Amino acid sequence: MILSLRNVTKTYCLEGAEVRALDGVSIDIKEGEFVAIVGPSGSGKSTLMHIVGLLDTPTSGKVLLEDKEVTRMSEATLAKLRNEHIGFVFQQFNLLPRVSALENVELPLIYKGVGAGERRQRATKMLEMVGLGERLNNWPNQLSGGQQQRVAIARALILNPLIILADEPTGNLDSKTGKDILDLLHKLNKEGHTVVLVTHDSDVAVSAKRQIKIRDGKVVS
Repeated sequence: MILSLRNVTKTYCLEGAEVRALDGVSIDIKEGEFVAIVGPSGSGKSTLMHIVGLLDTPTSGKVLLEDKEVTRMSEATLAKLRNEHIGFVFQQFNLLPRVSALENVELPLIYKGVGAGERRQRATKMLEMVGLGERLNNWPNQLSGGQQQRVAIARALILNPLIILADEPTGNLDSKTGKDILDLLHKLNKEGHTVVLVTHDSDVAVSAKRQIKIRDGKVVS
């Protein structure tokens, strides 16, 4: 088991009122799975994504990464775990606009202190793997939306994370390009990567091997 949540709740205080975004959520994600977390706007799926990605901590309950409880770890420790174990792919791509595709993919390696030669070699290999070997030196504004998302996927993979966490990865793409991105995520899954896909789109979610459906902060199926 790569990731487990045990009776997780998350509450916020808004204008003096308590809002329970998650209400007793328990899920397990196994190595090599392709899982979709699906639910309508306001269902709690974004809060669940933040907790799965170690971007937030629960109000109560436990989060276990590779059977080690991480719930009450310090922010510095959680940041280190995120950098080493979670590869994020976002709807907005989140690429640096004034550097090349290659430099965007190198970024996590810079934070790890990897030397320039090795960074370039590894980033080039990742971009070739996602079909962008001829676009290494293009800036994001010289790439299509689908190509930018491929750069983001290459960046997410560069540290060989335990989990690829994709938040609405097709949300800003046309249907054909979105399908190409889903096909790429499925290819990566077949190669052994664990993929967690967060989406409100049931047509996207149905492509996953397993769906976790959430509504009103609870897992309903």
